[in-house]
Amino acid sequence: MGANEHGVCIANEAINAREPAAETEALLGMDLVRLGLERGATAKEALDVIVALLEEHGQGGNYYEDANSYHSFQSAYLIVDSGEAWVLETVGKYWAAERITEGVKCICNQLSLMTKIDAEHPELRSYAQSQGWWTGEDEFNFSEVFSPADDHLACCSGKDSLEKQEESITVQTMIDILRDKASGVCIDSESFLTTASVVSVLPQNRSSPCIHYFTGTPDPSRSIFKPFIFVDDVKLVPKAQSPCFGDDDPAKKEPRFQEKPDRRHELYKAHEWARAVLESDEEQGQKLRKTMLELEKQGLEAMEEILTSNDPLDPTEVGDLFYDCVDTEIKFFK
Repeated sequence: MGANEHGVCIANEAINAREPAAETEALLGMDLVRLGLERGATAKEALDVIVALLEEHGQGGNYYEDANSYHSFQSAYLIVDSGEAWVLETVGKYWAAERITEGVKCICNQLSLMTKIDAEHPELRSYAQSQGWWTGEDEFNFSEVFSPADDHLACCSGKDSLEKQEESITVQTMIDILRDKASGVCIDSESFLTTASVVSVLPQNRSSPCIHYFTGTPDPSRSIFKPFIFVDDVKLVPKAQSPCFGDDDPAKKEPRFQEKPDRRHELYKAHEWARAVLESDEEQGQKLRKTMLELEKQGLEAMEEILTSNDPLDPTEVGDLFYDCVDTEIKFFK
């Protein structure tokens, strides 16, 4: 997931499909997120970038940075800007997309697009027929055609919560949903961990800035959502950037990913300490969590003032916003 300076946001999810993802090295879903954000000034432009790259390079390869494990998968994307939203679901180089015009939409690890398709690969239906998955006589239903026979189920854990609050969704609403472990949105287990989270506000009023709240750390239930605004000369945040290994990076060597380097940044390491306290000392953990939420609340309130103000945003006042938030968080943990 990520965002760019044009207010385009892209989320990516691994999906199960009838056709397994290629094991040969190609573009990963996360690669396509980054490239879509790099090259797309609108949601539709980002979608066009992604499907063009799928056609040219395909998708596939190992998502694990470890030669001892292997997992490849197809991808779904939620692509939005302040004016429109798209759901894009892919199987190999083939794809279908729906333009979302109202309501709530989620992506998860199962295909969700059905008969309402607003754009698609030109050979999508002929490919499905060639594989014997669609006769061409029934109405074309993307998820039924491309899902495994036993895997076409409702799957979005957060959708019910969002629909119940659809008329009054706030940043805090989204943060609460992302922290919900009971529903399965937030996962913290030995085998899988929600690695990072973000909530983005994309105002309809183009004079107001887009504001993105990043954790930069795993498990949103134990992380602080910190505001970021794209402006010229924004201050970089080395303490929230993974270390650079140059030509020694396993991602640049061939064969790739034969070893797993320590990519933890300073904020990540400080957060590990906080997580240990929250798990081991109930009294101190409660105090720590209270202080963390208070820091987060201060950031939310400050950003709300910016969004409701009639005064134009002064870029110099927010250029070091995320830097200061990360610095304060680390100092607090220490």
